Amino acid sequence: MSQRFTLMTAALLAAALVSVDAVAAAPAGARSYEDLALNGAGDRVAALESVNPPDAAKRAHASVVVRNAGSGKVLATYDPCPHCLYNYPSWSPDGKALAFIGNDSKSGNATLYLAASDGKARAISTFKGVANTARWSPDGQRLALLATVGAKKSTGATQAGAPQVGEIGADEDEQRIALVPRSGGALKLLSPDDTFVYEYDWTPDGTGFVVTSAKGNGDNNWWVATLGHVDIGSGALRILAAPKTQLNMPRVSSDGKTVAYIGGLMSDFGSVGGDIFTVPLAGGEPVDLTPGFNGSFNGLDWRKGQLLATAQMGGEQAVLTLDPSSGKHRVLWSQQASVGTACEGCVSLSADGTLAAITHDNDALPARVSARSITWTNNQFTVQGWLISPRQIDAGKTYPMAVIVHGGPAAAATPGYIAPGKGSHGLVNDLTAKGYFVFLPNPRGSYGQGLAFSSANQRDLGGGDWRDILAGIDAVEKVAPVDDRRLALMGHSYGGYMTMWGVTHSQRFKAAVAGAGIANWISYYGQNGIDQWMIPFFGHSAYDDPAVYRAASPIESIKAARTPTLITVGERDVECPPAQSVEFWHGLKALGTPVSLVIYPGEGHSFQLPSSRADERARTLAWLDRYVQ
Repeated sequence: MSQRFTLMTAALLAAALVSVDAVAAAPAGARSYEDLALNGAGDRVAALESVNPPDAAKRAHASVVVRNAGSGKVLATYDPCPHCLYNYPSWSPDGKALAFIGNDSKSGNATLYLAASDGKARAISTFKGVANTARWSPDGQRLALLATVGAKKSTGATQAGAPQVGEIGADEDEQRIALVPRSGGALKLLSPDDTFVYEYDWTPDGTGFVVTSAKGNGDNNWWVATLGHVDIGSGALRILAAPKTQLNMPRVSSDGKTVAYIGGLMSDFGSVGGDIFTVPLAGGEPVDLTPGFNGSFNGLDWRKGQLLATAQMGGEQAVLTLDPSSGKHRVLWSQQASVGTACEGCVSLSADGTLAAITHDNDALPARVSARSITWTNNQFTVQGWLISPRQIDAGKTYPMAVIVHGGPAAAATPGYIAPGKGSHGLVNDLTAKGYFVFLPNPRGSYGQGLAFSSANQRDLGGGDWRDILAGIDAVEKVAPVDDRRLALMGHSYGGYMTMWGVTHSQRFKAAVAGAGIANWISYYGQNGIDQWMIPFFGHSAYDDPAVYRAASPIESIKAARTPTLITVGERDVECPPAQSVEFWHGLKALGTPVSLVIYPGEGHSFQLPSSRADERARTLAWLDRYVQ
């Protein structure tokens, strides 16, 4: 298959696309693009661009780059803060200015920058804290952003938690909508001071915002967030709807009458998948616009009275238009590819254009692995996953295989360009270089097959999803030269839980690596910082229905575990506290099962220090070398 890792424009949209040659391994120098923004005229595109270092112990630094949307020529590069992480560049309505935010971990400051046509970026507002998602008012005279003044931690439950000292829960970070004049000045905090705002969109008349928000702790309460309206004059919050599902990406129609959002069973903020719902801006009961849709929507916006969306449909990503009155959809484009991540900033709309590549920086990168989509059936479901292998396969030879279960559980393994040194793709690169096949299953509970499929693991974690994974391994072994006697199981978060579950329910694997797993759902319920996510999946709290929590706990079947297991976790993990890893380590150690536990200082659920990621990678490869090869 051919490969592409580039920026592209399309009719009504631009998107950062990564094709499945998926999973082709890149040498040093693969260029990444994130947080895409196409200006209204469709002739300039801004994105965060970086070159991936091949060494996992090094960090890529992204700059804000503006290109000609036709030729791909670089018109300007902005990097006013070498230590900052930038996010979401945003064009003014007149297309003459570009705003973006930089968060500086060294100073603890967040800065709103304005880049003008003279090629310079100037700071127009700075404060202690963190910020994200700058957006222009419809008249172009003000900028809104999400600001956490005096933040005690970086925003999001995957970030390292604040030290748990003093009176717990007495003083929570609250992310609020703030306003800054185009000319610059101090922040004006607008939304209520006891409410965490997760996402927002301007109303077309500029008099307010549609928001997703919840009172109290922002890490914990996204799963019970409501859809609301914040008045720009008073800052008052009016609830529009309180859906039973989780919700993302509220978007207001151009006539100001309707709000669309993506709703579904979701396990993490930023991991988006579900149906498209609409509700009147005046408030009311949400209506599912796409019931029975065989896929998971993950990006959404309005254009000329129609909805434009991205969706994962099986192993493909698609761009679709939808009629907001009938829900009828039309696929504009689909491919075995990924359209960005999460999808805030994955699609950017313009008035016209044709599908065409903007950049060609990665055209010369060779494919060093092979990738294919694998489908199989289990129970009533058709299940999909990705099989990655070395490009050169010797006839008559069999190979070891690593099964990597994605996080979530509401997520999916999707195509991505595999570069040495970067995240999970870097691990896949290293494994294939050592002669491993790598299998990335998307069992029930994953995105891509519709709401019924992504909800099919409710009250059944470790049940049907585990059977799907085992059936997927069987399906792979029918079509690929994989040695069933040399299998490894690994994953992080939900994948770490499934690894702990797998080694207590199967003797099929020769080694396992459990990152940030969950050993005991009962103790976990009282230890983690995000217990609200569990109610939609388990139906009740651990105090009201402990039996379903115990039934899904690996610790209950720990005496069956014989697989050598490496366990890794961050010291300040809010989502999967290290106590869970300690509990599983203690059980395996007591049984005499080979086990190693590494707790990384200062790290949260998602490791930030390149040194931590590099060490975890090296330990993983050494563990597999010892017990699988």
